[in-house]
Amino acid sequence: MASFNKVIIAGNLSRDVEVRHVGNGTAVADCSLAINSQWKDKKSDEKKEEVTFVDCTLWGKLAELAGEYLKKGSPVLFEGRLHLESWEDKTSGQKRSKLKVIVETMQFLGQAPGKGDGGGKRQQSSGRDYDEYDQTTDNRRGGNYGRR
Repeated sequence: MASFNKVIIAGNLSRDVEVRHVGNGTAVADCSLAINSQWKDKKSDEKKEEVTFVDCTLWGKLAELAGEYLKKGSPVLFEGRLHLESWEDKTSGQKRSKLKVIVETMQFLGQAPGKGDGGGKRQQSSGRDYDEYDQTTDNRRGGNYGRR
């Protein structure tokens, strides 16, 4: 049976990125993305809104870039894969699990703080473009979202 595990999500960070380093010095970042959905209820003709919070993990250089440039409220697009994390609750002894996204590519959607250039899609800092970073090839990519 064929398998396919690919996720593309865009939203705003619901909290600051938390970066830590594992035993071998590799950076790991955890964050949560708030994704808003709006629709009109056909029966009541009211506008409805729902927010979905998605936990995300970034590794290596991608984690370092996210920790440096992303803050609570930052708009960002993540591409990655779903991962089921399981553990045993220390207090109750019950098995717990949650679905999260392991981010492989990110694209900054907002403009850099203090830049008044009309709100283009590029995020610039120190003269370097970091609008998209591909973790799978460890390369920065600019502009076009598609794979090169």
